[in-house]
Amino acid sequence: MSAEPLWSPDAARIAAHRLTKFMAFVNASREMDMKTYDDVHGFSVREPDNFWSDVWDFCDVRAETRGERVLVDREKVPGAQFFPDARLNFAQNMLRRNDDTPAMIFRGEDKVRYDVSWRQLTDQVSRLHQAFRDSGMQPGDRVCAVMPNMPETISAFAGANSLGAVWSSCSPDFGERGILDRFGQIEPSILIVCDGYYYNGKTFDITDKIEQVVKGLPTLKKVIVVSYTGNAPATAARLPNAVTFDDFIDAYSPAPIDYAMLPFDHPLYILFSSGTTGVPKCIVHRTGGVLLKHMAEHQLHCGINPGDRLFYFTTCGWMMWNWLASGLASEATLMLYDGSPFAPSETVLFDYAVEERFTLFGTSAKFIDAVKKTGWRPMDTHSLATVKSIMSTGSTLVPESFEFVYDAIKQDVHLASMSGGTDLCGCLVGVNPFGAVWSGEIQAPGLGHDIQVFDDDGKPMARGKGELVNTNSFPSMPLGFLNDDTGERYHNAYYARFDNVWCQGDFAEWTDNGGMIIHGRSDATLNPGGVRIGTAEIYAQVEQIPDVIEGLAIGQNWDNDVRVVLFVRLADGVV
Repeated sequence: MSAEPLWSPDAARIAAHRLTKFMAFVNASREMDMKTYDDVHGFSVREPDNFWSDVWDFCDVRAETRGERVLVDREKVPGAQFFPDARLNFAQNMLRRNDDTPAMIFRGEDKVRYDVSWRQLTDQVSRLHQAFRDSGMQPGDRVCAVMPNMPETISAFAGANSLGAVWSSCSPDFGERGILDRFGQIEPSILIVCDGYYYNGKTFDITDKIEQVVKGLPTLKKVIVVSYTGNAPATAARLPNAVTFDDFIDAYSPAPIDYAMLPFDHPLYILFSSGTTGVPKCIVHRTGGVLLKHMAEHQLHCGINPGDRLFYFTTCGWMMWNWLASGLASEATLMLYDGSPFAPSETVLFDYAVEERFTLFGTSAKFIDAVKKTGWRPMDTHSLATVKSIMSTGSTLVPESFEFVYDAIKQDVHLASMSGGTDLCGCLVGVNPFGAVWSGEIQAPGLGHDIQVFDDDGKPMARGKGELVNTNSFPSMPLGFLNDDTGERYHNAYYARFDNVWCQGDFAEWTDNGGMIIHGRSDATLNPGGVRIGTAEIYAQVEQIPDVIEGLAIGQNWDNDVRVVLFVRLADGVV
């Protein structure tokens, strides 16, 4: 690791950050004197009821009522209840404005471009609300989508949620079996699909696949087809009980939305585990918990202000789509992109960032590594003057990629590596807006999270590699798994290893700078000769070889020990 930080925020940046304003807000109301990130983090884990109450007020959560109680049974992980008397609606918090400034800007590769204003978004959600209502939608009904990362997807989510429906989505490149493995467990009443999608310059018609999906979902009452590639009427004609998106809302005019006011713990959406050991587990997330968690991450960690332009390269099959959509609740303009990040060339996302003046540029560690391997230096052609932060998640961001960002993309930028997961629909460790960026390190534990590294006996480790755990309750703990009436599968997934402690399943260690390095999944940790090696440590070295696209390391029992076997995918033309 480097002896000096790669970047540090200046005084002006710190003074203008939302976290500084939050500190002043809490200091004034509670007669405190917090000055540093560590001060705020300490407050958030010592006094979680006061912290989350202040997040609610500072971020201006919209609700019919908040109630007096903030946190009941705080010592139970799981089992704690946040805001048990609150009544609110997630979609209402998304639709905070009704003016002609942009709420969403969309690009589908180089094929489709359009903007949606706050007024247009609100009007479309209103019409969807009415159409869903007249279709008989009730709170708790399940709506599934096979959709690109486009504005209509977010409108449909908000429209369904305005009535209390539970949302789930995947991207249109999923195979038929992958879709049915997920949605078949959910038993949706409404399915929203696109007519096709674009990827790497090609157009893909998914009508045949959707026909089979519809046959495999006997609970469906209606299928809604969104036009993306211009073939929606023909697709709808081939599906039972199908209607185009435009026809579905055509009879309705914009009107005030009668939001369903729901408990804090009302199901919001269902996300999925990776499904590496059977069909994916259906993780049920709660309305208020996700809203509070995302608003805290967006504002206190990422510093999002109204009007900021938030981009994250994601599909609707990754939790970062949900995280991105929630940016509307902080009045950010969402910068949506669907398709290949290298079509027609490696410059496409950087072109988009410059032309539309991104404020926050979010992507995956793999994308940064892929750009590095092209040999291109974006800063030589793209100024990225408006970009304040580059965010990375999805896998470990290796030191070489940290250094590439500052050497070849932008020097004065906050590179924020984050880690959490679908399990909590957010981050456990990530952005410290007051702190330095050190090569290869995640900056700090997240606000509201008492993060520890445990040894095999469940004891905290100040140094050395161990299990990443969260020892306190937090709002976005899942409600549980679908079809897990006893809660046994949910308990075994996160709480069986250590009593009353969330075990994330990551192999991690603290650094001398107070940050963290994650060495991969603990269940993928290799143990040759009794030495624990995280797979991310292997990939960090192997994937620096220019001719290697990606690698996969496994442990194989061999000669009374374990040997490491490495598979690599080589670049085209390399043998």
